[in-house]
Amino acid sequence: MISSLFSNPIEKQIPSITPIDWLKTNINNPDLVIVDLRPYEDYQKGHLKNAVNIPGLKSLFDEKFFMPKLDILKELFSNAGIDSNKLVVAYDNGDFIWAARFYWILQTLGHENVGILKVAYGEELKENFEISTLDFTAIKSEFVPRIDNSKIETKLSTLLSIGNKTIIDGRQEQHYLGEKSIAKRFGHIPTAKNYACTQNFQVNTTGNKMRELSELKEIYKDIPKDKKVLLYCDGGADAALNYIVLQELGYKAAVYDGSWAEWGNDESVPIENPSNK
Repeated sequence: MISSLFSNPIEKQIPSITPIDWLKTNINNPDLVIVDLRPYEDYQKGHLKNAVNIPGLKSLFDEKFFMPKLDILKELFSNAGIDSNKLVVAYDNGDFIWAARFYWILQTLGHENVGILKVAYGEELKENFEISTLDFTAIKSEFVPRIDNSKIETKLSTLLSIGNKTIIDGRQEQHYLGEKSIAKRFGHIPTAKNYACTQNFQVNTTGNKMRELSELKEIYKDIPKDKKVLLYCDGGADAALNYIVLQELGYKAAVYDGSWAEWGNDESVPIENPSNK
């Protein structure tokens, strides 16, 4: 009885990786919010009609590359017209990491009904939807955060996870191997396995596209499902794309928000650097 009181009453009404056909069917739904995560100058050149612009790099990080403070996010999402009744679909330029970080932040703040468009902005979307060059201003809503701590990891919880949880590094192999780094130190968190987030999508001239779940299942087949998966990258965006995919494949996952930007600059926490061997 007690568990039912605390279970999430919101049923997921939008696929996490949202097909074009779903958007076509729901494009006129008054409860739909479309979010364009590209830089404003790209948004100005053309975007899905009625899409609100939230530039990913500028809006979804603070100056230390953590999630922005709650009051800032509350205002940002309220201004975008997002409240608990809204279905939210996000897209970006084809890296998918900006849409993914937006998705992860929304879910961490308790909003389950969010998806990332399976196809990035490009010719395929232009052929299927009305495109506008006019700025769209949403009707302001009241976004009420309900933080879900199970979706976010800290430096301490990551330290305690070494040897206890599956840790996945979403960076490119050169960074994992310690050949490159955005931080003072080079290498990776001990026990971490490398699954670069770029494996999750295909590069297409008509607009990059997320891989089919059957392909993604094959990519991640060696990860056991009996342990929670902790995800990190350089700054918490690449890891968010792995988060969506693993969630869809039935894993329980969370993102270490500080990621390598924090861990790689802290001499007190351990690293492994294969390039030194």
